[in-house]
Amino acid sequence: MKERLDVLLLDDEPIVGNRLKPALAKIGCNVEVFEDPYKALERIREKVFDIIVTDIMMAGVNGIEILERAREKSDHTKVIMITGFATAALAREAMDKGAFDMIAKPFRPNDLRTVIAKAAKDLGFTGNIVAEV
Repeated sequence: MKERLDVLLLDDEPIVGNRLKPALAKIGCNVEVFEDPYKALERIREKVFDIIVTDIMMAGVNGIEILERAREKSDHTKVIMITGFATAALAREAMDKGAFDMIAKPFRPNDLRTVIAKAAKDLGFTGNIVAEV
């Protein structure tokens, strides 16, 4: 069994990746950060991630498309959607397409760590993922 979760983090705002990568690494995740959704899609084609955290509203490719590609690649992957434009319809669409959870921006790093810990448990991950650090 792996000791660390493989996480892909995609947000077109650099500050999001800069802020969240260390927060997730601290709880035992290997984190790959992308600002370009096309580069993230290339990486998703190459590798199966345990967890993908993606913004929904991005230029070119939106988070729903990332979710669909990730779910086509692997049923194993848990996809967590983050958005500054949370609506009931958007949440329903994401969940209907297989999203694990959705978090509205702005959020604290610990909010994401809590959802990652739940996803890790759902994956049967036995490593040491804790929400509070």
